[in-house]
Amino acid sequence: MWQEAPIYDRLVTELGDIPAQVRSEAERTLRNLDQVMRPGAPGTGLPQHIRPFTPVQR
Repeated sequence: MWQEAPIYDRLVTELGDIPAQVRSEAERTLRNLDQVMRPGAPGTGLPQHIRPFTPVQR
């Protein structure tokens, strides 16, 4: 199994876990986008009955 390099541990101690912070922010951004892009969501201006186009599989 992959083991963390000692320098990584030192950087996390000094600067914080930047990859974890970025991942958390990206997940929060995706949740926010999901809320505003969903048809009928408040702020989209689309009526509840309008749904995005989904092509028919043949």
